[in-house]
Amino acid sequence: MAVITISRQFGAGGITLGKMIAEELGYVFADNRIIQMVAEAANVSQGWVESVEKEAGTKLSRAISKIIAQKWLDRILADERGYLDEKMYLDYLVVIISQMAEEGNVIILGRGSQYILNDHPDAFHILLVNSYENRVKFMMEHYNLTRSKAMSLVSNEDRRRINLYRRLGKQDYDNPELYHVVLNMSRLSLEKAKALVLELIAEKAKDN
Repeated sequence: MAVITISRQFGAGGITLGKMIAEELGYVFADNRIIQMVAEAANVSQGWVESVEKEAGTKLSRAISKIIAQKWLDRILADERGYLDEKMYLDYLVVIISQMAEEGNVIILGRGSQYILNDHPDAFHILLVNSYENRVKFMMEHYNLTRSKAMSLVSNEDRRRINLYRRLGKQDYDNPELYHVVLNMSRLSLEKAKALVLELIAEKAKDN
């Protein structure tokens, strides 16, 4: 299996599960690594990338719609280094995620990777869902947060996710048809979810 993408409702355990699967398979877990790579490519700070990332939703749909036809590498010009805006960020993002997928043995968390790699023959797409209450409890237990802080964080990230995809013109981000498997984490432990994913990945590898 070359590449796994994990989309999730915030607090459903995407980071934790992704790291568990990556450790089991010996894969790279690409979350903050993507931010680092964009920062290095653009010659800017990681903080700059993070701030641009939060505002990049208005143009991501246009970038995604041109994935097949556009030669991204030709658009990433040397004179753009040392500066980063939304358009450049999205160009770098599509290039980096695509390159990671071609190199293989990587797990990519979010950032529209289920769309960017929708037609990649070796991609395996996962969606994690859970109830609001369980996600609040997860954040409290795994990140040592107070209940009020966890509730605020989950609610804010839910709104951010909804608003982002609305601006993208992508309202099907939780559509099961986009994914190989949807995991309801209210009914699965992290260990069982990991075992299930590993089994499905092994089966897919045999089919290929």
